[in-house]
Amino acid sequence: MKKKRIGILGGTFNPPHFGHLLLAQESLIKLKLDKVIFIPAFIPPHKAVKRTSARMRHKMVTLACKGNPKFEVSGIELERKTVSYSVDTLRRLRNKYRKGTELFFITGSDSLGELATWKDIDEILKLAKFVVALRPGFPISGPKQKVRFIKIPPLGISSSMVRERLRLSQPIRYLVPEPVRKFIIKHRLY
Repeated sequence: MKKKRIGILGGTFNPPHFGHLLLAQESLIKLKLDKVIFIPAFIPPHKAVKRTSARMRHKMVTLACKGNPKFEVSGIELERKTVSYSVDTLRRLRNKYRKGTELFFITGSDSLGELATWKDIDEILKLAKFVVALRPGFPISGPKQKVRFIKIPPLGISSSMVRERLRLSQPIRYLVPEPVRKFIIKHRLY
Protein backbone atom coordinates (compact mmCIF):
# COMPACT_ATOMS: atom_id res chain seq x y z
CA MET A 1 0.00 0.00 0.00
CA LYS A 2 1.29 3.43 -0.95
CA LYS A 3 2.05 5.77 1.93
CA LYS A 4 0.13 9.03 2.12
CA ARG A 5 2.30 12.09 1.66
CA ILE A 6 1.19 15.15 3.64
CA GLY A 7 2.80 18.57 3.62
CA ILE A 8 2.71 20.68 6.78
CA LEU A 9 2.89 24.45 6.32
CA GLY A 10 2.88 26.31 9.61
CA GLY A 11 3.31 29.98 10.31
CA THR A 12 1.74 33.13 11.61
CA PHE A 13 -0.04 33.87 8.31
CA ASN A 14 -0.37 37.48 9.37
CA PRO A 15 -1.94 37.80 6.79
CA PRO A 16 -1.85 34.85 4.39
CA HIS A 17 -0.83 35.90 0.88
CA PHE A 18 -0.24 34.45 -2.58
CA GLY A 19 3.34 33.53 -1.66
CA HIS A 20 2.02 31.06 0.94
CA LEU A 21 -0.43 29.57 -1.57
CA LEU A 22 2.23 29.29 -4.29
CA LEU A 23 4.60 27.57 -1.84
CA ALA A 24 1.89 25.04 -0.95
CA GLN A 25 0.93 24.43 -4.59
CA GLU A 26 4.54 23.99 -5.74
CA SER A 27 5.18 21.65 -2.80
CA LEU A 28 2.19 19.54 -3.86
CA ILE A 29 3.66 19.17 -7.33
CA LYS A 30 7.37 18.82 -6.57
CA LEU A 31 6.98 16.50 -3.58
CA LYS A 32 4.01 14.56 -5.02
CA LEU A 33 1.93 15.30 -1.93
CA ASP A 34 -1.64 14.18 -1.35
CA LYS A 35 -2.44 17.41 0.48
CA VAL A 36 -0.94 20.37 2.34
CA ILE A 37 -2.19 21.23 5.82
CA PHE A 38 -1.90 24.91 6.76
CA ILE A 39 -1.41 25.35 10.51
CA PRO A 40 -1.67 28.91 11.87
CA ALA A 41 0.33 29.38 15.07
CA PHE A 42 -1.50 30.35 18.24
CA ILE A 43 1.53 32.11 19.75
CA PRO A 44 4.57 31.90 17.48
CA PRO A 45 7.79 31.40 19.47
CA HIS A 46 9.97 33.56 17.18
CA LYS A 47 7.65 36.42 16.20
CA ALA A 48 5.46 38.92 17.97
CA VAL A 49 1.94 39.07 16.53
CA LYS A 50 0.29 42.36 17.26
CA ARG A 51 -3.38 43.23 16.96
CA THR A 52 -4.45 40.15 15.02
CA SER A 53 -5.82 37.24 17.02
CA ALA A 54 -5.05 33.63 16.20
CA ARG A 55 -8.74 33.10 15.39
CA MET A 56 -8.72 35.96 12.86
CA ARG A 57 -5.56 34.59 11.22
CA HIS A 58 -7.09 31.10 11.13
CA LYS A 59 -10.20 32.51 9.45
CA MET A 60 -8.07 34.32 6.84
CA VAL A 61 -6.14 31.12 6.05
CA THR A 62 -9.44 29.26 5.68
CA LEU A 63 -10.65 31.93 3.24
CA ALA A 64 -7.36 31.80 1.32
CA CYS A 65 -7.49 28.00 0.94
CA LYS A 66 -11.16 27.75 0.05
CA GLY A 67 -11.74 26.11 -3.29
CA ASN A 68 -8.57 24.00 -3.34
CA PRO A 69 -9.45 20.44 -2.30
CA LYS A 70 -5.76 19.63 -1.70
CA PHE A 71 -5.42 22.43 0.90
CA GLU A 72 -6.64 21.85 4.45
CA VAL A 73 -6.56 24.22 7.43
CA SER A 74 -5.98 22.85 10.92
CA GLY A 75 -6.71 24.48 14.27
CA ILE A 76 -4.38 22.06 16.09
CA GLU A 77 -2.20 24.88 17.47
CA LEU A 78 -5.18 27.08 18.35
CA GLU A 79 -6.71 24.27 20.42
CA ARG A 80 -3.62 24.09 22.65
CA LYS A 81 -3.74 27.83 23.50
CA THR A 82 -0.04 28.06 24.27
CA VAL A 83 3.20 28.80 22.44
CA SER A 84 3.16 26.91 19.13
CA TYR A 85 6.29 24.80 18.95
CA SER A 86 6.63 22.84 15.71
CA VAL A 87 7.88 19.74 17.53
CA ASP A 88 4.68 19.53 19.64
CA THR A 89 2.50 19.89 16.55
CA LEU A 90 4.48 17.26 14.65
CA ARG A 91 4.24 14.83 17.59
CA ARG A 92 0.46 15.19 17.55
CA LEU A 93 0.30 14.80 13.77
CA ARG A 94 2.59 11.75 13.88
CA ASN A 95 0.25 10.15 16.47
CA LYS A 96 -2.76 10.99 14.31
CA TYR A 97 -1.39 9.69 11.01
CA ARG A 98 0.84 6.85 12.27
CA LYS A 99 3.25 4.91 10.06
CA GLY A 100 1.16 4.90 6.88
CA THR A 101 1.93 8.56 6.25
CA GLU A 102 5.04 10.54 5.38
CA LEU A 103 5.03 14.07 6.80
CA PHE A 104 6.85 16.88 5.00
CA PHE A 105 7.48 19.99 7.09
CA ILE A 106 7.68 22.92 4.65
CA THR A 107 9.35 26.24 5.38
CA GLY A 108 11.11 29.04 3.54
CA SER A 109 14.87 29.60 3.31
CA ASP A 110 14.38 32.67 5.54
CA SER A 111 13.81 30.24 8.45
CA LEU A 112 16.82 28.01 7.79
CA GLY A 113 19.27 30.20 9.70
CA GLU A 114 17.03 30.06 12.80
CA LEU A 115 16.82 26.26 13.06
CA ALA A 116 19.40 26.06 15.84
CA THR A 117 17.00 28.08 18.04
CA TRP A 118 13.99 25.81 17.42
CA LYS A 119 12.81 23.61 20.28
CA ASP A 120 13.95 20.00 19.80
CA ILE A 121 15.10 20.48 16.19
CA ASP A 122 16.67 17.00 16.12
CA GLU A 123 13.32 15.43 16.92
CA ILE A 124 11.58 17.59 14.29
CA LEU A 125 13.99 16.20 11.69
CA LYS A 126 13.01 12.66 12.77
CA LEU A 127 9.26 13.27 12.84
CA ALA A 128 9.05 14.74 9.33
CA LYS A 129 11.08 15.26 6.22
CA PHE A 130 12.26 18.87 6.36
CA VAL A 131 11.68 20.81 3.13
CA VAL A 132 13.04 24.29 2.50
CA ALA A 133 11.75 26.43 -0.33
CA LEU A 134 14.38 28.77 -1.68
CA ARG A 135 13.17 32.37 -1.36
CA PRO A 136 14.62 35.31 -3.27
CA GLY A 137 16.78 37.49 -1.05
CA PHE A 138 17.28 34.73 1.54
CA PRO A 139 20.47 32.81 0.79
CA ILE A 140 20.92 29.38 2.29
CA SER A 141 22.51 29.59 5.71
CA GLY A 142 22.36 27.09 8.50
CA PRO A 143 22.30 23.30 8.48
CA LYS A 144 21.93 21.60 5.11
CA GLN A 145 21.99 17.97 6.20
CA LYS A 146 18.63 16.22 6.49
CA VAL A 147 17.04 19.07 4.52
CA ARG A 148 15.49 18.83 1.07
CA PHE A 149 15.49 22.01 -1.02
CA ILE A 150 12.89 22.91 -3.62
CA LYS A 151 12.78 25.85 -5.98
CA ILE A 152 9.59 27.79 -6.39
CA PRO A 153 8.90 30.65 -8.78
CA PRO A 154 10.08 33.88 -7.16
CA LEU A 155 7.21 35.88 -5.74
CA GLY A 156 8.43 38.76 -3.61
CA ILE A 157 5.45 39.01 -1.27
CA SER A 158 5.66 38.86 2.50
CA SER A 159 3.14 39.35 5.28
CA SER A 160 5.17 42.26 6.61
CA MET A 161 5.01 43.95 3.19
CA VAL A 162 1.24 43.51 3.09
CA ARG A 163 0.89 44.97 6.60
CA GLU A 164 3.13 47.91 5.69
CA ARG A 165 1.06 48.68 2.59
CA LEU A 166 -2.08 48.63 4.71
CA ARG A 167 -0.44 50.92 7.26
CA LEU A 168 0.33 53.36 4.42
CA SER A 169 -3.22 53.04 3.01
CA GLN A 170 -1.88 51.42 -0.17
CA PRO A 171 -3.82 48.74 -2.05
CA ILE A 172 -3.13 45.06 -1.40
CA ARG A 173 -5.22 43.68 -4.26
CA TYR A 174 -3.27 40.98 -6.15
CA LEU A 175 -1.05 40.35 -3.10
CA VAL A 176 -3.65 38.41 -1.10
CA PRO A 177 -6.69 36.40 -2.24
CA GLU A 178 -9.74 38.61 -2.68
CA PRO A 179 -11.72 37.02 0.21
CA VAL A 180 -8.76 37.72 2.51
CA ARG A 181 -8.56 41.33 1.30
CA LYS A 182 -12.28 41.83 1.96
CA PHE A 183 -11.96 40.24 5.42
CA ILE A 184 -9.07 42.57 6.31
CA ILE A 185 -11.04 45.63 5.16
CA LYS A 186 -14.27 44.52 6.88
CA HIS A 187 -12.53 43.91 10.22
CA ARG A 188 -10.13 46.85 9.90
CA LEU A 189 -7.12 44.66 10.51
CA TYR A 190 -3.62 46.12 10.54
